[in-house]
Formats: sequence, C-alpha cells, structure tokens
Amino acid sequence: MAECSGIDSNPSSHTMDKSITLPPDEIFRNLENAKRFAIDIGTWELKTFGIIAASDKLYEISVQEEVTARLHFIKFENAYIETCLDFIKDHLVNTETKVIKATGGGAHKFKELIERKLGLKVDKEDEMTCLIKGCNFVLKNIPHEAFVYAKHADSEFRFQTTNPDIFPYLLVNIGSGVSIVKVEAEDKFERIGGSSIGGGTFWGLGALLTKTKRFDELLQLASKGQHTNVDMLVKDIYGGSYGCLGLTGDLIASSFGKSATADKEFSKEDMAKSLLHMISNDIGQLACLYAKLHNLSRVYFGGFFIRGHPVTMHTITYSINFFTKGEVQALFLRHEGYLGAIGAFLKGAEEDNPNQYSWGENYAGSSGLMSVSPDMNPMQRARSGTFDMLEMDRLERQLVNLPLLQDPSSYIPDTVDLTEDALAREYWLYCFEEALDGVVKRAVASQPDMLEAALRAEKFRQKYRHKLQTLRHQPFAYGSLTVRSLLDTREHCLNEFNFPDPYSKIKQRENDVALKYYQKAVKSLEELSWEERQFALVRGVLAGNVFDWGAKAVSDKCLIPLCAQTDCVVFLSERPWLVDSYNQWLERMKGPPHKCALFFVDNSGVDIILGVMPFVRELLSRGTEVVLASNSGPALNDVTNGELQILTERIAAMDPVIQAGLRDDRLMLVQSGSSSPCLDLSRLDKVLAMVVRERQTDLVIIEGMGRAIHTNYYAMLSCESLKMAVIKNSWLADRLGGKLFSVVFKYEVPAGKPSQDCETSTPS
Repeated sequence: MAECSGIDSNPSSHTMDKSITLPPDEIFRNLENAKRFAIDIGTWELKTFGIIAASDKLYEISVQEEVTARLHFIKFENAYIETCLDFIKDHLVNTETKVIKATGGGAHKFKELIERKLGLKVDKEDEMTCLIKGCNFVLKNIPHEAFVYAKHADSEFRFQTTNPDIFPYLLVNIGSGVSIVKVEAEDKFERIGGSSIGGGTFWGLGALLTKTKRFDELLQLASKGQHTNVDMLVKDIYGGSYGCLGLTGDLIASSFGKSATADKEFSKEDMAKSLLHMISNDIGQLACLYAKLHNLSRVYFGGFFIRGHPVTMHTITYSINFFTKGEVQALFLRHEGYLGAIGAFLKGAEEDNPNQYSWGENYAGSSGLMSVSPDMNPMQRARSGTFDMLEMDRLERQLVNLPLLQDPSSYIPDTVDLTEDALAREYWLYCFEEALDGVVKRAVASQPDMLEAALRAEKFRQKYRHKLQTLRHQPFAYGSLTVRSLLDTREHCLNEFNFPDPYSKIKQRENDVALKYYQKAVKSLEELSWEERQFALVRGVLAGNVFDWGAKAVSDKCLIPLCAQTDCVVFLSERPWLVDSYNQWLERMKGPPHKCALFFVDNSGVDIILGVMPFVRELLSRGTEVVLASNSGPALNDVTNGELQILTERIAAMDPVIQAGLRDDRLMLVQSGSSSPCLDLSRLDKVLAMVVRERQTDLVIIEGMGRAIHTNYYAMLSCESLKMAVIKNSWLADRLGGKLFSVVFKYEVPAGKPSQDCETSTPS
C-alpha cells in the first residue's frame, strides 16, 4: 500500500488571486487506490492535508516482488481549499474510502465542505495529540530532521545526528499563541505553559503598524528592516555596556523604546523587524525558563510563526543562547509544517501498526528545506500560490543502530559534509551531472522490451538534473549534503520513473562469468602457504572491489570482469598502501579465531564471488561464524540479499566449505535494511542487529568505497573492525593524499580495549 498526506492553508491567502499550481499527475502514479485520509487544516495558518492509499506492486527484483508504501504530504493555500478538494476527488479518492481524519481549527470550519465535496465522514482528532505524534514520528524516522540555525556561519543550517532516544524534550509550538509541551514518551505529554503573545500577535500588531495584511509580506518587511532605529538599546541609556550586570551595549533595553521619544516617522521595515525581535525574544526567554524548570536540554520550536524564516530562527536562537549561556540549544525541524497531518494520519492508521515500521524520506518527491526570501535567491520557490511536498517511503522492517557502535549518539556515517565544504560540493555535483548520460543509457538498456522506457528515462534525467541544480543553491535542502545523499537521491529518482535496477543485466552477466572462475581461484589459493594465502585473500577482496561499474575510472578501462587472483591485481598499488594495517591484521590472524564476523559486502560479480567468498571461506575454515550483510534493495551494481541467496547456493554446490557453513548455520545471509551504495550504521535491519547480538560478533568488515570511505571511514566500533577499499576516484584519492587505485586497508582495535585474542595495538 502507498500512503499520502498533504494540504496547507496559509493565513494570508485571502488577499491573493485564486490560481493554484497543482502537482503533476505522475507524482501520484501509485495512488489511484487511496483508502485513508488525514487533514490538518488551520482556520488561517499554514497546515497540511494527508492521505493514505493502497497501490499495486511497483516492480520486481530477481525472484522477489516488493510492495512500497508511501506517504505524500502536500501543502496548499487555505483560500484554495475547494480547488484542492476537487483535485483530491479527481485523483485520489476511491469508493472504499469512508472516513477522513481531521485536526486543527479548520477541521471545524471546513467540516461540511469536506464532507460534501469528498463524500467522506470527517472524524476530528485532538490537535495537540496529533502534533506530538507527528513530532515523534519525524524525529525517529528522518535523519537530519532537527537543525541548529547559525546565521553567520559558512553553513547556516547545522543538522543534528539522529538519536534513537528522543525523549524527553520540550516542544514550543508557536501558532496564534504559544503552547509549551513537555514530551516524556510516545503517548505521554503535558502542556506545561504557554503565552497569548505569539504568531497572531506578530501578525495583528504588524497589520496595525504597517497596514500589511499578509503574513509573508510582514516577514519580508522584517528581513529588510533595522530594529535599532526603533528599539532602545543598553548603550542608548548608559552610553555603552552595563558592565556590572553583564549587559552589552547593543542589547535591547526596550522594544519600540525610541518611538516614544523620537519625533519622526518609522519605516514599515524597521517596525516589523522590531516587532519580530520583541516577540521572538519573549518566546525564547519563556522557553528557557520552562526548560530549566523541567531540566530539559532539547527544545524544539515549531508552528507557522517559524516557517524556516531566518530572522525568526536567528532571534530565537540568540535569545536561547543568551538566557541559558549556551547550555540549551534552540532546535528547529525541517518538516514542522507537516506535524499535525502526520499525527492525524497515524491516529487513523493505528490498526496498521505504523510504528512497527521505519520510514525514510524520498528525496525524489520532497521539495526540501527552503532558504531565504525569493528575491535573495533565484532558486527559491515562492511559497504563495504553490504546492510544497514531502514524501516518505515505508520500509518493511524496523531500522535500528548497529549494537557495536561505540557511541551511537555521536556516530556520523558520512566522511565529508558537502554542505560545509564548498569545493568538495562543487566537484561532486559536477561528477553526478557528468555521469547522468551514462545512467540514462543504462536505465533504458535495463528494460529493452518496454517501448516507453526511453521517455521515462528522459523524465528521470530532467528530474535529477533539477535536483542537482537545487542542491547547488540549497545544499541543505534535505539535511547535510553528502555523497551518500546524492547517490540516494539518484536512486529515488530512478525508482520514481520505474527504473528500480538499471544494473540488473550487467550484474547477471558478471555473476555468470565470475562463477566460472570460482573453483580455479579456490584451488590456486589452496596451493599457497598459509602466509601467502592470507595476503592473496586480501588482495583478492581488493582486486574484486576494483570492478565497480558505478566508478567511471573503472568502467572506462574494463570491458569484462577478470579473475580476482590474476589479471585484476594489475590495478592495485604496491605496499605500503595509502592506509596500511596489513601487518597488524596478519599478526591477529595468527591468534585464535574470531567468534563471529559481520561482513558488509559491496558489488556483484568478481567482487562478491571471487573476492569476498574466498575470504569468507578462510574465516569459516578457522572456526569463525560469518554473517554476510547485503542490500535489501538494488543500488548501482551492489549485490542484493535476494541475489546473494542465489549466488551462495550456486557456490555451495561447488564448494563443500561454503556448503557446510550454510548447513551448520555458521554462514548466514541477512539483509542490511539499506538500498543505498553507502552504509548508515544507525539505520540497519532490526533482524541484523539481533543476529549480531546473538552471535556475539567480535569483528566487523566493511568493504568498498561507498561503505568504507564515503561513509564509516571514521566510524568507531566497540569490537575489531576491518575497512577495505580501492579508491576509484582521482579527486578523492588526492584529498586523502593518494592517487587513483590507492588502497585503504584499515584494521582497528577499540582504543583502551585490546582484544583478548589479539597481541596487536590499534594502528594509527
């Protein structure tokens, strides 16, 4: 089934013309069977409308069929409610739909209209309950949901690492007034305070002062104003700072203080800015007092008053920092405008147990976090009169932390943050643009029997290119921009136009060829001495990993896969490698065997068959149990769990060691929960985490450039780890101080915790 939610109502829309930009029909290609709706619609504030729908199977992978569930959230202006309801009726409602969950003030105001237009019964839900449910949902399911706003930093948005333990926290919801809610558990929350001075105050007083009736126009005026022309500062009273009280000269002593004594007209911009500062500072101080009173360090701000507006966020942030001396951070949410609709949807979907799944943001269908005003950024889409969307895909499994992470709260999967590194960002955006033609060709070639494949591939090209252009101007749109998020965005866009596995035929061809070499490779290894064999096994994994059709440097050179034990090694640099812990690894292998090794594998073909499997065979022969973790869904030429099951069975038919490992349950194949070329160890299949615990895993092996260099290069684990990769990108090699096809062989033992079986120390 697929799920959907999303309509917005803007406070200021009554003054606008009634034209509206509707989403293209293909956005809802799998939503014809919508069966559940949820709506959060304010009487005059920005809200969202939600729908859940059922869809047919989207695609087939190998012998598996996968059903994708999807949530759609779409914002519309409140003044366009009738147009929007017509759109929903025409596109999304099926005859089985009987009830629509509704929350927010508009649920009362528009109840009769909704029931008449859609022919549905409106079931109203408590606004605060929905808000909290939605907030819990995004904090648990969307990495980089929360951020700190730093106005003068190189990157104005600093995203927080997702923490599975989100409770307790303080939610300051700023609508017409302010509600301050302490949230202690999933269904345990309490409104502990509030204020009548909120967004409605800013709008109402702003309208009186400036004669501007539109909320967005007020914010625009404030962004251009200078509050010091209106506010009385400490230095205006004392001639400078008030040192004994610790008050700086530029601190506001009295909001609008100068207007009482100055005999002049004040500009609309200056008055709007002063008003915004006054209300934001008041809310910030109030939030600080409640946070201290209840000993809470996490304070999230949401509500239509925020709306990602930089002046508002900066003022609240400054206020929080001033009153708590940096002990509490002001945190904002990328999707705060959707919280009520999400909560209403969850209330309506309780019989489906939505919390037993994990969800992920679909970058192809999400419009992303917006920056400053449209006139300051040409890529900025004006909010008024347009739609804004969030899409989330349901994953048929719960995702959790790898239990072996040394400190999950500080774990950051990505090695380089492209949001902050402008040179790296421009390089990688250029790389992905240059690779686009090749991806389009592979997508078409993967579906030779489908006449419309070329048309869909061209739509993919346009969609992904637009995403790259957006990210060039708004690198923070989906959280921290990384190589991983660029790859994931490309995969999401391919899936949107029904290209789930463009490398399927390449993988099948490579697997068939590599299988023919397997027995020869194993026989050549068995003829070597023990020490020679250990080095040959490592070189085999590295050589196999060279053959990556996602890397231009390799696809340009290689026409067919070669034997990992012979011709492939020509690409490898000689030792000492760029990162070289092989001597320590060899000494460790002379000791007792590991109890269980968790191996995150990478590519199909030569990599998995001639590189990884002989290495696994050696571990099994030593008495080590092995868990092979592979992708749940396709990405580039990475081997998926379904494909690995088939390949392992074919290898077992040729190899008694592998066969015995499977028979005795000492070799397990488990899906990672990922459909990405990279690896986030904080979002792994719960079953895999359970296996890791049960098997008392004491070695983690991470293979490949995406998993071991782009991500997890600095990941700290509580057990021994081995990260192996060949750098197939010249720019990245130069960044790391090497050259093309440099080798990373990084063996680590946790600091301060030497292995009981290991005489080596942690390599530098």
